[in-house]
Amino acid sequence: MAEASATATQVTTADLDALAARLAEVEAYLHVEEKRGRVAELERQSAAPGFWDDADRARELMEELGRDRGDVKAVEDAHEALSDARAALELAAEMGDDPDAAELIAEATEAAAALTRSIDEMELSSWFTGEFDHGDAILTIKPGQGGLEAQDWTFMLFKMYMKYCARRGWKVTVNDCPAAEVIGIDRATITVEGKDAFGMLRAEAGVHRLVRISPTDAKKRRQTTFAGVEVIPVLPNDIDIEIAPDDIRVDVYHASGPGGQGVNTTDSAVRVTHLPTGIVVTCQNERSQIQNKAACLQILKARLYELELQKREDKLDEIRGPKTDIGFGNQIRSYVLYPYQMVKDLRTGVETGNVESVLEEGDLDPFIIGYHRWSTGNAEGAPVEG
Repeated sequence: MAEASATATQVTTADLDALAARLAEVEAYLHVEEKRGRVAELERQSAAPGFWDDADRARELMEELGRDRGDVKAVEDAHEALSDARAALELAAEMGDDPDAAELIAEATEAAAALTRSIDEMELSSWFTGEFDHGDAILTIKPGQGGLEAQDWTFMLFKMYMKYCARRGWKVTVNDCPAAEVIGIDRATITVEGKDAFGMLRAEAGVHRLVRISPTDAKKRRQTTFAGVEVIPVLPNDIDIEIAPDDIRVDVYHASGPGGQGVNTTDSAVRVTHLPTGIVVTCQNERSQIQNKAACLQILKARLYELELQKREDKLDEIRGPKTDIGFGNQIRSYVLYPYQMVKDLRTGVETGNVESVLEEGDLDPFIIGYHRWSTGNAEGAPVEG
């Protein structure tokens, strides 16, 4: 994401005025005054006797309280940072040529850079207006064209998203990640819990293309492979999807993980097939069949809800974007390791030559934020290099 000029040169009063204007706009978008009132109301409710009698409803309200508190605190912290930066600049101006003035200007510049990043995050959150954007997500990666190489590419993407979620501080549950017979994995499904997880990750839905020297080719030829990423929301408890027992088949098998190692020593992995639609969901993360079956049903309900939206509104992209073949001509992003190194998003033009930071460190924010700027019409000028 583009940062203010304060990050490249010494911050000025004009820079801080511009940040103050952006902060005022974000505060209005987020309805911070309303949320302060809502926080007070939810705190009163949570302290009342019997609040936890309805545990599910209580958890929902506590989650809402946590989100609203977070938004209010983020704005308050931003105002405090802005005030500190202004005070440092004013004091530096009063000190004139005193050597300590340069230190104060550097302090103000650093504070302005941090404030810019904070406002960027708040702006991004304000763009999330979808029903599920602020909630949790289920992300699935599947190999596409490219044979064995595509299975390895699927594993590389799996590790990249695990790193990204860790950077964001999100909780990840690996529902399913069976090893392929030779290299990589057959697929991966993870549940991601955290602020704006679905809103952020829906930018990743689509086909991802890798170009590199094949690690399995003795002649070291260049290989192009593909993997598809699907992102759907974890449904809130108040959305009830009925699944008739006779409509599903449950199979149990021995679990396995990447590298061929067993996740555990019992036949606890579960495969649930929804017979009317043919949707198949597998889960092998938990230790018991009961837990794995519950996880499968949660994912199945989310997919059935998605399918219902498609039937009712005839546009699947409301949830995960248009469905396409996982192959040539359909990619949303290219990762080139040879003959040069570059990761480029083909929708937004955001690119970087630091491939390692993306694949090995999960530095996806420039691409994800760039996507949301582009999709909401908030793009600023030329594409930003990540």
